[in-house]
Amino acid sequence: MAETTTVQRTPRKAALAAWSGSALEYYDLAIYGTAAALVFPTIFFPEGNQAVATVASLATFGVAYVARPFGSFLMGHIGDRFGRKQILIGTLLLMGVSTFLIGCLPTYDQIGLVAPALLVVLRLLQGLSAAGEQAGANSMSFEHAPDNRRGFFTSWTLSGTQGGQVLAPMVFLPVIALLSDEQLHAWGWRIPFWISAALLVVGFVIRRTLDETPEFHAEKKQAEVPPAPLALLFRHHWRGVLRVFFASFIAMVNTVFQVFALNFATSDEYGIGISSTTMLWLAIVANVIAVGTIPLWASLSDRVGRKPVFISG
Repeated sequence: MAETTTVQRTPRKAALAAWSGSALEYYDLAIYGTAAALVFPTIFFPEGNQAVATVASLATFGVAYVARPFGSFLMGHIGDRFGRKQILIGTLLLMGVSTFLIGCLPTYDQIGLVAPALLVVLRLLQGLSAAGEQAGANSMSFEHAPDNRRGFFTSWTLSGTQGGQVLAPMVFLPVIALLSDEQLHAWGWRIPFWISAALLVVGFVIRRTLDETPEFHAEKKQAEVPPAPLALLFRHHWRGVLRVFFASFIAMVNTVFQVFALNFATSDEYGIGISSTTMLWLAIVANVIAVGTIPLWASLSDRVGRKPVFISG
């Protein structure tokens, strides 16, 4: 028990680390989705059938979501065995490097089918990283938070994801506005991916100074770290896993708008005539509102409980 008294909770620092890292992770995911809707069908797939190229481009976006359930279990297992901080730093580096490399990829015209194949591989790595980010950041901020404000401090992870989805269209807006279509497809689309390198440095500096949680220190001190956390999870808490799994389907709403609606509204072939600038501004405004309201709903959940707030939402 001595270990738990010497390790202090730092809820504000943990919340900042969760917010900044999640913002970076979801900036990276969001710029991929934006590029998949606006640019990738043209530069990563053969010409001739725009509809097929669009479907293929959006499929590369979707493979990250195939990887995420596996990534959640894998990264969660590692976090339970070796600590939350290790996961937070590891997922940050994995996301930053894979996103930067996407911005360096040659196009279909340069190397043929190898280009979309490499795109899929890097997208899978993004999915694994995002899964570990959510698991690690939520655990870190939750375990550092005081008991009566766990909802508020843990909510900064989700608030960071929305912040990243504000930043991504804000970076794409001037790229689209200032460059011609030819410049955008030739090299301009790479700029938002390269910017992630600078954000990676900021997130890494913040996270490397964060202390491990008192709960993990106590488990390690008392030799109570389970050798197979996943086995315990599915043996004793499988009902809770199923409930969370189906409840999480609500998250698809934002993805449908941010990616599929963006492509549908702006496509020359079957679009409805809304400009990409307008759609990007809609995404910015919606996510700015989310950034501001998430902590408020979370604070309410600390007062009245999680279930009423979740159901009303």
